[in-house]
Amino acid sequence: MKAIVCTKYGPPDVLQLKEVEKPAPRDNEVLIKIFATTANGADTRIRGAIFPPLFWLPVRMMLGFRGPRKNILGVELAGEIESVGKDVTLFKEGDQVFASTGFGMGGYAEYKCLPEEGDLALKPANMTYEEAAAVPHGALAALYFLRKGNVQSGQKVLIYGASGGIGTFAVQIAKSFGAEVTGVCSTTNLELVKSLGADKVIDYTKEDLIKNGETYDVIFDTVGKSPFSGCVRSLKKKGIYLRAVNMDLSSIVQGLWTSITSSKKVIGGVAIYTPENLNFLKELIESGKMKSAIDRRYTLEQMAEAHAYVDTGHKKGNVVIILENDKK
Repeated sequence: MKAIVCTKYGPPDVLQLKEVEKPAPRDNEVLIKIFATTANGADTRIRGAIFPPLFWLPVRMMLGFRGPRKNILGVELAGEIESVGKDVTLFKEGDQVFASTGFGMGGYAEYKCLPEEGDLALKPANMTYEEAAAVPHGALAALYFLRKGNVQSGQKVLIYGASGGIGTFAVQIAKSFGAEVTGVCSTTNLELVKSLGADKVIDYTKEDLIKNGETYDVIFDTVGKSPFSGCVRSLKKKGIYLRAVNMDLSSIVQGLWTSITSSKKVIGGVAIYTPENLNFLKELIESGKMKSAIDRRYTLEQMAEAHAYVDTGHKKGNVVIILENDKK
């Protein structure tokens, strides 16, 4: 089968298209014929070994020192189950599915085996494979943190990085929880964030969200670029500051100090994914409350080009990779 292989860390051109052995499912696994995957920040950070200094050693120990130990990247996918192991009961041949591959990765290939009890669910009936492939990683992270923030109906929630892979889903999920949502993005992305249901949109290139006097119950930084102390000041009493990525040592210390010395809380870390949450997202999508925002589409052969675009930091929503055997 065809796959994009990454044997060493580096720029996008370390990604090489190769023929590799097609996997066979174990007794508890399903074999998925992949029709679409994505190029997102998680994949590009792994490819480029872009890890916070504090976590450099433990991440390298987990992923590999000279190159990714799991050398087929791709943390999310959508496709059709081609065959199942003898002990599988939750899925059957022909099921249309979407999934997060997590640290096992492997989405950049024509086939992938996943355990039936992994982060795997039937594809939303009202989504194409391309749209469904863009959901698991970003939407599961958004859901995890918004639940950590205990977002409630009527609360004021600010989403920083609202036009990104996590942010576009965070806006919609927070709205589905009944929150009043303010999205923060650049000028070119204002209309996109409005179209996702944001009640207000702040253009960070023209307005200082810290100096506008507004306060929020929850501030969710989906990209790790918001001003830490300013966001804490913009929280209401007992407010919660969520930070999905880039928790460096300084942010961790500030977060602990804030949580200890005030009624406000700072929550960061790594999102935990579950199949129950993926099914929750499926229901949200099928009820018409959430959709994927797709910026660009590439083929598997254009993976290096797709990563180069993601590296610019200017993508809107998601970049989807369409495999040659994609079903329309």
